Amino acid sequence: MEKVRAKKHLGQHFLKDLRIAENTASAITGHFGTRAVLEVGPGMGVLTDFLVLSDWELTLIEIDTESIAYLEKKYPATSMRILQGDFLKMPLRELMPPAYVVAGNFPYNISSQIFFKVLEERDSVTEVVGMLQKEVAERIASKKGNKTYGILSVLLQAFYEVEYLFDVPPHVFDPPPKVNSAVVRLRRNEVQALDCDEKLFFRVVKQAFSTRRKTLRNALKSMGGGADFSEDSLLDLRAEQLGVPEFIYLTNKLKASWNR
Repeated sequence: MEKVRAKKHLGQHFLKDLRIAENTASAITGHFGTRAVLEVGPGMGVLTDFLVLSDWELTLIEIDTESIAYLEKKYPATSMRILQGDFLKMPLRELMPPAYVVAGNFPYNISSQIFFKVLEERDSVTEVVGMLQKEVAERIASKKGNKTYGILSVLLQAFYEVEYLFDVPPHVFDPPPKVNSAVVRLRRNEVQALDCDEKLFFRVVKQAFSTRRKTLRNALKSMGGGADFSEDSLLDLRAEQLGVPEFIYLTNKLKASWNR
């Protein structure tokens, strides 16, 4: 089978099993009727080759100039847009339509940052399908009570239904990377806005997990709050024991205590 170059943070690896790329592409559902797909870091077009087989309105964002030149020659007669730049810094609201899908074999060293960017664009990003380091994939899909449950778990699950789709073992690459990979899918839920101050919600979640071994009473102490908040029994739990509804409750309780 032809070996296709796939850029990873550990160097150059060759994807030997193209079924992985095919399965990743086919996992995109066009949630909420979305037809626009933004591929992050297409490299040599491993995933793109399968995306072009469907009727997606494709935009590729690639930071590497050599890859850009290669992609422009590889897809000369298509209607896709190929943009050079850093996905994390691109003005997506100016470049993309009101609703679009984010897809890609995400660079492992910035995969968490990619998902924080998705959160910033959550009103437009209806779906995410991507390959990333297995450890991060497990963290995103983790439910409360698990050790892998963390900041990204809560924040993403507040706005998206998260599915861990399948593992991608090292042996499908040549040479094999030193980490395992996985493919996840996120689909926007019906929540237009959380029933709380969203900026404060983000602060509470991040502060709660900053010292995750401590109870919330100690972790959130620096945020203040009146006696009615400080005496809440939820504060006797640790951050990993709370789901989105409980964090919304604590956010509202904290804000109310400030206003007394």
